[in-house]
Amino acid sequence: MAIEIRNFRDRLPEAMAGLARDARQEGNLHIGRLIDEWAVGDIRFARDGERLLGAFAGAALVAVGGMTIEPAMGEALRMRRFYVRPRMRGRGVGRMLALALLDHARLFCRCVTVHAGNDGAMKFWESLGFRPAKQDGYTHVLELRG
Repeated sequence: MAIEIRNFRDRLPEAMAGLARDARQEGNLHIGRLIDEWAVGDIRFARDGERLLGAFAGAALVAVGGMTIEPAMGEALRMRRFYVRPRMRGRGVGRMLALALLDHARLFCRCVTVHAGNDGAMKFWESLGFRPAKQDGYTHVLELRG
């Protein structure tokens, strides 16, 4: 299975609605919020260091994740709106997407934060080197450089 990572700049793909539906069925509202925030211009992932990526298997959008400036900490970015469709979990798609975002982050900041909302998310982020650091709205931090 070939996965292509694409950067969303000017508009969200129509397939984002299906991703939001899948997330909502699991009780997660963050992808719907992403769509709403994008529509009104609140968050466009357009400031220095910010980025929104999608992972595609063929024409199908199977995962999304972004980074915004972390307001609680200087020289930091925050992983946001990270979601992988249930049927694609355990195949390395989330890891590929997260690593692409972290590679990008290294050019802009010294650390990255994330809010891991459940045990599975905590294990995932910790497998990438994030360490627990519950404060200021995030649960984990990854130091990229000293």
